[in-house]
Order: sequence, then C-alpha cells, then structure tokens
Amino acid sequence: MLNERRWGLIFAIGAVGNLAIGLWMLVDPAGWYHAFPGVPGSGPLNEHFVRDIGATFSTLGAALAWGARRPAFRFPLLVVVTVFNTAHALIHVLDTVRGLFPPGQWAIDAGPVYGTTGFLIVLLGLLARSEKSAA
Repeated sequence: MLNERRWGLIFAIGAVGNLAIGLWMLVDPAGWYHAFPGVPGSGPLNEHFVRDIGATFSTLGAALAWGARRPAFRFPLLVVVTVFNTAHALIHVLDTVRGLFPPGQWAIDAGPVYGTTGFLIVLLGLLARSEKSAA
C-alpha cells in the first residue's frame, strides 16, 4: 500500500498537471487548441469553450492540491476528479463512434483521455482499500 507521503505526492503531481493544462487553456486558448494533439479534429476553435474547460481543469487541479495537503479529503476529491475524467472519456468514445472525430482518434486519445481515466480508477480503488484498512 502507498503511505501518506506517497499519496500526497501523487495528488500534488496530479494538481500540477491539471493546473498547468487549465491555466494554459485560460491564458492561451488558441495556443492550447493548436498544440494539443487531436483537439483541432474536434471542430473549430471556440475560445470561450476552451476557457470554460480550462476553468474545469483548474478546479480539478485545485481539488487535487487540496487533497495533497488534507488527507481526510482525498477520497471524495478523487471521486470528483475521477467522475469528470470518466464522463470525459465516455464522451470521447461516443463522439468517436458517431464519427465526429477523424480516423485515428482512438490512438490519439489512448494516453491522455483513456489512460488517464484508467489510472484514476485504479488510484481510486487503491485509495479506497487504503482507507478501509486504516479504519
């Protein structure tokens, strides 16, 4: 099992990643849109929409930062982050199956969308077991 320090580090790394992406989207939506793999294939640039999603990723990053510092809140915060990522991944599946994404989108989404979601689901299971054994 992971110890308290390692859980804090995992949450901190997740916080930095989400905050970096979120702030990038908020500050430079066009730069993010053109640089992030697979995004231009999802439709034309809508800076307002990119900033909305940037606010979401920034909020998730703040939640993970909170969890890094406050162990008692880790499980519910990780549930929220995992629910968002799972919904995001399911939307990608639906839109890919419907043909809204170009061919090859499965490969583009494999790591950043599906891999991240799978990783979060595994972490959530590990954290649940860890908290259960600590109780």
